[in-house]
Amino acid sequence: MTTIDQPAGTAAITPAPTATDGDAAADATQSRRGLLFWIARYLPAEITGTAVMVVAGLLATLWTDAAPLTALAALLGEIAGFYAVLAVTIYLEVVRVTPTRRRALGKTGVLLIAEFGAAEALDTLLVRPAALMLGVWLFPDPLWGMLLGKIAADIVFYAVAAGAFTLTARIGLRDGRRTRRTGEATT
Repeated sequence: MTTIDQPAGTAAITPAPTATDGDAAADATQSRRGLLFWIARYLPAEITGTAVMVVAGLLATLWTDAAPLTALAALLGEIAGFYAVLAVTIYLEVVRVTPTRRRALGKTGVLLIAEFGAAEALDTLLVRPAALMLGVWLFPDPLWGMLLGKIAADIVFYAVAAGAFTLTARIGLRDGRRTRRTGEATT
């Protein structure tokens, strides 16, 4: 039986390759990130989030015709589906460069907040509710209204989240070059 304190190296995941000149390798990796990287990173979470959003929004229409309540149900469903997938994705990334599974769980939480905190605050409190309500009000079919509102909100969300991801990668928070306790780069 394994425990959460078991070294991450014993996980059934192949360790990520490490470079001898950490900063140069990180900068080279950053410059190779293109559209395919972002699609592969976020598409599974988007598909899950969208599916849960639609189900939650349509279920809400069974109880109410109020656009704000439908939009709220859709918003909460999307958040739950989206972050469930991303929590697993980020955990699988950091377990490779973290000494224990417990630290990998903690680092997953830190990276979720660092990558999505600002984007989610802006998105949840302002952009997405407005976009979803506007979509539901403008289109007679709530499904199309929710989907179009979601797309509009996603454009703003990813502009902020991608910038935060790039920042966390540059400072070494993602690949283990930076430790939490000392704040110094490690090799």
